[in-house]
Amino acid sequence: MPLPAEKSPDTQSAASTNPIPWLLLLWCSALLIATYLPILTLMVNQWNNDDDMGHGFFVPIVALYVVWQMRDSLLALKPKPSWLGVPLLVWGALQMAVGMLGAELFLQRTAFLISVVGSIVMLGGWTMLRALQFPLAMLVFMIPIPAVIYNQITFPLQLLASRVAEVALLAIGIPVLRDGNVLELASQKLSVVEACSGIRSLLSLSFLSLVYGYFFEERRLVIRWALFLSTVPIAIAANSFRVSLTGVLSEYNPELAQGFFHSLEGWVIFVFALVLLVGCHRLIVRVASLLSSSKVSA
Repeated sequence: MPLPAEKSPDTQSAASTNPIPWLLLLWCSALLIATYLPILTLMVNQWNNDDDMGHGFFVPIVALYVVWQMRDSLLALKPKPSWLGVPLLVWGALQMAVGMLGAELFLQRTAFLISVVGSIVMLGGWTMLRALQFPLAMLVFMIPIPAVIYNQITFPLQLLASRVAEVALLAIGIPVLRDGNVLELASQKLSVVEACSGIRSLLSLSFLSLVYGYFFEERRLVIRWALFLSTVPIAIAANSFRVSLTGVLSEYNPELAQGFFHSLEGWVIFVFALVLLVGCHRLIVRVASLLSSSKVSA
């Protein structure tokens, strides 16, 4: 009796994957984009014109790259389409209509994400949604913060940065008088405006910490969370240092506090914040290894 022939690795790999309904995926994607095209166009325009949202262009690109990296595990999943995705699609459509009637951009833009989730559930089921939860969570960073929340965040950050700069300048012997978010030096007045609040660095650095944590700490979720939370003090410290440095440079040459030099200073400080993020990651890993070794020895 002849023995069954062994399957080659290529045959086993093909057998372990499931067929992809490309036509259905392309059709649903085209409908989704066509429905939300005016909303997505306005959002892309804001990415282009709002310095705080400059990272928005990279968010969908990185999310798609992460999905591509996960392609083998996704192909191994058996799609289990669920009609429960339809209510999510209806929810997204209704929220979009309400947002357009009330001219509320945040409702319109988050409605797109709800519709994306609904499409995934309808075509692939809840298992597919759980597998894609990380790249979907990343897409939140492409949506600008509502103006009400934005104002509640930026003004306290402006005051904090101006207070730290006041203390730093006085500590090194530069006389300064602070009135709210305005620093009055001997040579000029420096206003810590919204653009200098640090919200731009906070948003960009938070997104980069997610990407960094995914590629360098894919298996240790606790360290990824700790790294993500560390972006808040890092961004605040870096921005406070930037305001203080601006005050010092303006005493030597007021032109260094404005124009090209001020923008260049912002980029340098952001690179410094990235270095701090990498250093914080190493510190967290070191602490985690010490804690795990102490548990083993105990």
